[in-house]
Amino acid sequence: MDLRDNAKPKARKARGRPRGWDAKPAQNTIKSLDRAMEVFEFLSEAQGKALTAIAEEMAQSPATIYRILTTLEGRGLVEFDQDEQLWHIGPRAFVIGARFLRRTSLVERARPILRKLMEDTGETANLGFEKEGSVLFVSQVETHANIRAFFPPGTLSPMHSSGIGKALLAEMDGDRLNRFLDSAPLDAFTDRTITNPADLRADLEAVRRRGYAIDNEEKNPGMRCIAAPVFDVGGEAVAGISVSGPTSRIGLDELARLSRPVMEAARELTLAIGGAAMPVRG
Repeated sequence: MDLRDNAKPKARKARGRPRGWDAKPAQNTIKSLDRAMEVFEFLSEAQGKALTAIAEEMAQSPATIYRILTTLEGRGLVEFDQDEQLWHIGPRAFVIGARFLRRTSLVERARPILRKLMEDTGETANLGFEKEGSVLFVSQVETHANIRAFFPPGTLSPMHSSGIGKALLAEMDGDRLNRFLDSAPLDAFTDRTITNPADLRADLEAVRRRGYAIDNEEKNPGMRCIAAPVFDVGGEAVAGISVSGPTSRIGLDELARLSRPVMEAARELTLAIGGAAMPVRG
């Protein structure tokens, strides 16, 4: 008797690509599908286009573009306005995009970005949200340096004395900012804390102009922080990314250099959650 006759077949490991398939784009790409996606992306950026205009701007024949558009139309990804004779993005595109947003976890997507930011700057990288008038720190990647900032997940910090807090305040509309300034106690934590509403408004205007906020020993003596906002699909600032560390390493002459990777990290996370990214300034 051969015992192998009764052996259970081994379960196959789930694979994301066929066995033996390599990563050469030229070999694995379906050219017609790739061309269709180019048309779809083009139309998403240039809503309301005539067939001839799309063909001319994409340097393709009208017949080819028409076949692609009618195929996409059959899936609801684009639609045709008979009255204006223009092509638009269709409702199915929104449904698919909404599904992506539902599976998006900002904290999860931020983790590799925070790690890279820590490695690029050598300082602790943080992620925080606004919660009931304070900054709630939800994720952190600590630097390997002996002296470092530490904000464990769940830590709350006042908005007016926090880099992330000021980055978010700077993006609030006028009415919401007015309500915050009318109700929030601008307590002093150090002799550098901004406690005057007019002075805070001026600081927030500077934040808007340069694209990043600075906590210059405003919460803890000897510690500085540089922060930039993260935007959602509607262009609203929903979170902030920062680096923080001792003034001995984050000197005033280092602010401009360190601000760029912070803004780039915030922009990368914005794009990762499908948000409307602001250009990196500076």
